[in-house]
Amino acid sequence: MHTKTLGVLGGLGPMSGVSFCEMLIRHTQAARDQEHLNFLLSSFAQTPDRTDFILGRSSENPVHAMVEQVRKLIAVGADAIAIPCNTAHYFYDTISGASSVPVINIIDETVSFCKQENVETVGVLATEGTVASGAYESVCRREGLKYLTCTAEEQTVISHMIYGQIKRGQVPRREELESVVSALWKRGCQRIILGCTELSLLKQQFDLGDEWIDSLEVLACAAIRMCGKEPVGFSPALLKFQPTKGKNLCC
Repeated sequence: MHTKTLGVLGGLGPMSGVSFCEMLIRHTQAARDQEHLNFLLSSFAQTPDRTDFILGRSSENPVHAMVEQVRKLIAVGADAIAIPCNTAHYFYDTISGASSVPVINIIDETVSFCKQENVETVGVLATEGTVASGAYESVCRREGLKYLTCTAEEQTVISHMIYGQIKRGQVPRREELESVVSALWKRGCQRIILGCTELSLLKQQFDLGDEWIDSLEVLACAAIRMCGKEPVGFSPALLKFQPTKGKNLCC
């Protein structure tokens, strides 16, 4: 049986792509090197900013660079593509349409996991670009989940954490994060989705609990399963998760 290889479209930002690859290694059941998942990482950091383009602050369309990198990954053997960046999924239809192999959708899989956990109301923390695109909102509506996100003032705090701190290698104060999410809890959300893979880096740093759903972890778990490997070390709930688009690529 041909061993499947995952292509990772990274660089969006760079640390998130590397963190995702580390998850693939750490969370694949393997007793020796040869039992791990094969993956290829493209970390093209010069890809134009996704949020700036979506909000009209830049005329540089990042989709061309992303499609080029996906094609390069396929050319050297990728059997499926994972994109560890939520905002990049604004361009998902164009990217998947240009790809000859399946492209796993981080937003579809994250919302599907919430639905499988019988969550009715989610709060989403994301970039301004992801929020403005309605990416999570539309999928939540389609799947029958109530969607909550930040007020304009709260979004300013989250955007500063992403662009002013995390992308610059700084760790935000936990109090900043909790000041925003406490408002979402009060408005009725049952789970908080870390809908930006930069924010995913905070889950381990702050030891956030299972009420926080990390989109990067969901993507990693889905990718491991879809490539025919067994995930380990995630939360019990995530280990039960079956990807929605997720027929095993080895079949």
